[in-house]
Amino acid sequence: MTLTMNFKGGSKNSWQPVMGADTTTTSYWLNWRVLLCCVWILTAMGVASYLITKYERPFNGKSRNRSDYDDDDDDDDDDDDEDEYDDGDVLYDDEVWKPCLKGIHPAWLMTYRIFAFVVLLILITLNAVVDGGSIFYYYTQWTFTLITIYFGIGSLLSIYGCCQNHNKVGGDRSEEQDEEQQAAGAEITNLPNAAKYVGPIDRTRPRQVAGFWGYVFQIMFQMQAGAVVLTDLVFWFIIVPFLAIKDYNMNFFIINMHSINAVFLLGDTALNSLRFPWFRIAYFVLWTCVFVVFQWVVHACIALWWPYPFLDLASSFSPLWYLAVALLHVPCYGIFVLVIKLKHFLLLKWFPDSTRYVL
Repeated sequence: MTLTMNFKGGSKNSWQPVMGADTTTTSYWLNWRVLLCCVWILTAMGVASYLITKYERPFNGKSRNRSDYDDDDDDDDDDDDEDEYDDGDVLYDDEVWKPCLKGIHPAWLMTYRIFAFVVLLILITLNAVVDGGSIFYYYTQWTFTLITIYFGIGSLLSIYGCCQNHNKVGGDRSEEQDEEQQAAGAEITNLPNAAKYVGPIDRTRPRQVAGFWGYVFQIMFQMQAGAVVLTDLVFWFIIVPFLAIKDYNMNFFIINMHSINAVFLLGDTALNSLRFPWFRIAYFVLWTCVFVVFQWVVHACIALWWPYPFLDLASSFSPLWYLAVALLHVPCYGIFVLVIKLKHFLLLKWFPDSTRYVL
């Protein structure tokens, strides 16, 4: 959504932010519009915090095997312990670096993530060098930086996983055993929160629950999924038609910042085994709320142009704009949920004997 960038200098037909009312005065902030927008922001942050508190799990990193779940299921007197071992929201260590199909070696996912990280890092660095640090006033660059960090962490986790996979004693034999069990009969287990496993369930082999960085990686995946959809949809379906009407120019950076991020994210989504529990829309909402609060703090201290006109609180329609953008988070996140469901539907249909997980 950044419209001020040019690969070489400025352009007469490039859109420039317009300086509005002085944002450092008390009258700008002490009015009903700001109060109502504060209500929207605080409500969104409150609901998001509640979802995280209720559903997010501690990063304990313990090893667990399937017999643990059987013991919990047999214990009807301790529902809390049974919930603790609910597989629906638990992320396992190997899920952050193993591809979704057994026939794909983890090195391919590692290579993809390293390539994506290098390309994204080069682009955001060039963007900052050419247009200066002011680009980070924009939500687009926040999201682009987030996805760059995501692929950086993903590269490290994939390298770690590949080393583990290579050094594992009897690793090849374990894979062969899995395939034999799969051929004997795939078991689909219904789990809470619509989470399912496809393939054999080994009730003796322990699985390591993901640690802190594994969960951070998972959270970043879901947070940026909604943010990328929001950024690119608003740009291509709202701002680009406006630019076409006004005969403004788009350049290399503008196009790439609103396309390559989605391309790389969809590629990683197609390959990875990451889960997509619904409640982590809360992190996506918090991400946008932090951006808005950051803009408010900056503008309260410095008389500055707004990166997006709908953020300007001087407009009598600003509460409606803020509410509309807040509600837009739901369909944007929902679009990616549908992408995940479509992925696993196609994997089950085309590769039923090789699919690792279905969520």
